[in-house]
Amino acid sequence: MIPAMNVNRQYTSIQEELDKAALDVLHSGQYILGKTVEDFEQAFAAYCGVKYAVGVGNGSDALVMALKACGVKPGDEVITTAMSFSATAEAITSVGAVPVFVDCTRDTFAIEPAEVAKKVTNKTKAIIPVHLYGQCADMDSINKIAKEHNLKVVEDCAQAAGATYKGKKAGSLGDVGCVSFFPTKNLGCAGDGGIIVTSDESIYRQCKAFRAHGSGLDGLYTYGMQNGIEVSEQDVDFQGNLPKYFNFVTGYNSRLDALQAALLAVKLPYLDGWNDRRREIARQYNERITNPAITKPLVAEGNTHIYYVYAITTEKRDDLRVYLKDNDITSGVYFPVPFHMQVVYKNLGYKKGDMPNAEFVANHSMVLPMFPELTQEEIDKVIDVVNGWQA
Repeated sequence: MIPAMNVNRQYTSIQEELDKAALDVLHSGQYILGKTVEDFEQAFAAYCGVKYAVGVGNGSDALVMALKACGVKPGDEVITTAMSFSATAEAITSVGAVPVFVDCTRDTFAIEPAEVAKKVTNKTKAIIPVHLYGQCADMDSINKIAKEHNLKVVEDCAQAAGATYKGKKAGSLGDVGCVSFFPTKNLGCAGDGGIIVTSDESIYRQCKAFRAHGSGLDGLYTYGMQNGIEVSEQDVDFQGNLPKYFNFVTGYNSRLDALQAALLAVKLPYLDGWNDRRREIARQYNERITNPAITKPLVAEGNTHIYYVYAITTEKRDDLRVYLKDNDITSGVYFPVPFHMQVVYKNLGYKKGDMPNAEFVANHSMVLPMFPELTQEEIDKVIDVVNGWQA
């Protein structure tokens, strides 16, 4: 079978470097935070073109902490797309806020700014645009809406490490960006991992506090910010004890492991090359798939797509998936149920037909094999099989 994704081939291609990095961490005895994590945070912040980065346990936690650092509180509303992975909406409900879903576009699959503008109320605190499948949302329009209504913009960059919008990296386009390092991502670690990127010092310090139980001087700072009061670091006496034992706000245990940071540091210099290879594969798919029953993904103006997945739409998706499987090609569906039709959000009162584009994408989209190590023979076979399918 030709896999839809494959992490083993990437590991093999740089195995010696990765093995050495892992062993160096194991020998160091420094497994939680420390210099290895700090060095990677600085490198990734520089890569994204922002001032700060906070390594955390996963991309889901990144969204939760970013929302809290943006001042989102229980009862607030946060607008996001109906088409994304569960973590996007889950983060909103995890901080006690209400997710407000809007439709995506049918051609880029990104959040539709015109629909966002319609859903802003006096309870709206933030917008989460999702850079779905590796392409940035229409950030000029999103930021304009946010500025008009004094809203925070939290970029969900889980699938977009290295993507650019008008020359700027994903994660540098709003107030704060959240990236996942899940193993299959364009920049993936060997387990769970994530990072928060921002140029806002206040958001940075609060996220540092939230990832480590709300403790220490960053916790004190966060206490002041969350409660709108002045605090003084000089007035705190830790009495010779470690600051981590003094908790000022409720936080989390969500830190990027040194082992994962070391592996990611090895991979980061390869990221742009890997993304270029994904674009080359996408170029071949775009130019050589000629089956009229297939609609190929649109790259919006100003975007550099990094193709976390290569998503197509077709009226008879399930038939095509069976055909591909019979020809030893793996495919996937991202995502089969839009948020407004998920059981967990039934209480919000949405119904079928409320988000027609998201519903269409959920019912008709699928992904073809996409990862940098696909061989030319495999690419040729995918194209030939897709072209040979009769809907």
